[in-house]
Amino acid sequence: MFQINDTVVYGLHGVCKIGDIVMKEFMGTEKEFYVLKPVSDSATTLYVSTHNEQLLGKMRKLLSEQEVHHLIESMPQKQAIWVENENERKEQYKKIIAGGNHGELIGMIKAIYLQKQKREADGKHLYISDERFFKEAERILYEEFQYVLNIKKEDLLPLIFSKIENGRFLNNKL
Repeated sequence: MFQINDTVVYGLHGVCKIGDIVMKEFMGTEKEFYVLKPVSDSATTLYVSTHNEQLLGKMRKLLSEQEVHHLIESMPQKQAIWVENENERKEQYKKIIAGGNHGELIGMIKAIYLQKQKREADGKHLYISDERFFKEAERILYEEFQYVLNIKKEDLLPLIFSKIENGRFLNNKL
């Protein structure tokens, strides 16, 4: 069980602070809820039932600083996750985004980045859906990294690239 003032990751909403635990009436029954405030959007308030296993499954503790550094250092070894068929790729990427698995998010970011480089070399643009998946995966992953490491957005990519030695992250072929 989480406590007031805990910082968690909640699904696609990203890093959130538990501001309160309250009782609210829902469909005629009093239920207990976590009150979450996304750190990147102070205007939003989320209510998550403390007894809804499906919703609680989307809520987890933040990575530790050591875990973030380990993930960054392991980026060169992560396999790029690319599916040639666009419809199958969209379905797989939707699942990866919803699942929030760090390794899969890294593999997806890596694959889309490599595909973008390949298409640009051919004078083409990346598909809009791939660009959206890329940005969403980066947002989910990097927001947590920034929060845990207590660094600014603009300082994160230089840190990542410095830790993985001259961009070995990108040296994986599709």
